Amino acid sequence: MPKIGTNVWYDLMTPDMEASRRFYTETIGWRTEPWKDGDPKMPYTMWLLGEAPIGGLMPLPEEAKKMGAPPSWVAYTTVANVDETVKKIVSLGGRVNKAAFDVPKVGRMAFVADPQGAGFAVFSPAGGDMPALNREQHGVFSWAELNTTDADAAWGFYEKIFGWKAKGSMDMGPGGKYQMFQDPTETTRGGMSNAAKAMKLPPHWLHYVTVDDMTSALDRIKQKGGKVMNGPMDIPGDDVIAQCVDPQGAFFAVYAKKK
Repeated sequence: MPKIGTNVWYDLMTPDMEASRRFYTETIGWRTEPWKDGDPKMPYTMWLLGEAPIGGLMPLPEEAKKMGAPPSWVAYTTVANVDETVKKIVSLGGRVNKAAFDVPKVGRMAFVADPQGAGFAVFSPAGGDMPALNREQHGVFSWAELNTTDADAAWGFYEKIFGWKAKGSMDMGPGGKYQMFQDPTETTRGGMSNAAKAMKLPPHWLHYVTVDDMTSALDRIKQKGGKVMNGPMDIPGDDVIAQCVDPQGAFFAVYAKKK
């Protein structure tokens, strides 16, 4: 059972599954495999890194489209009890986008949003261990960044929901303070700031994928119809990042060790 408060799965919700599948297999190098135990009425494809499943690909739900939701990546964060966590989320000002439900042999989950509107999922696995992956390995999700409009309030919310711990901060200029956080394993997993307010965007989570070489990764992203929105830029630790959008409009980011 993964530690509570750990991101263990990543879904891409998109209006064009085949186009998205081609884009990420050709730019990041993931393999794909249809999920055979799923509902035939709701196609679902798994992202594989080697033989390890790391996430999935599914159609953007019709109800989400009607609400104006864009294509997006959604992280699943582990909790001990999904139903109790959802109640707590609502009591703290968050909302439920899709009520808790069970997936046989997988676990129980719910799609929710924080008080500022950034969406995520809470998940309690049915059993067994999730794959333990090296975050410096090409194709692994290595960082989670919350771009929001009230970072102080958001931090208080997530600290109460997942038990995350503050781990240092940086001045981001117009984006204000960038607060980094650790999950319960005491591993620094991401950060949050008022970047959405500075960029005049809705609050959202941005998920970073490790790549072996930033230049070649960005070349592939642009060649296959994606856009580089910001970067590449150096960050502390001799690393480099870039923020991108895929051809269907889902935001993601890439990270590499500087060479």
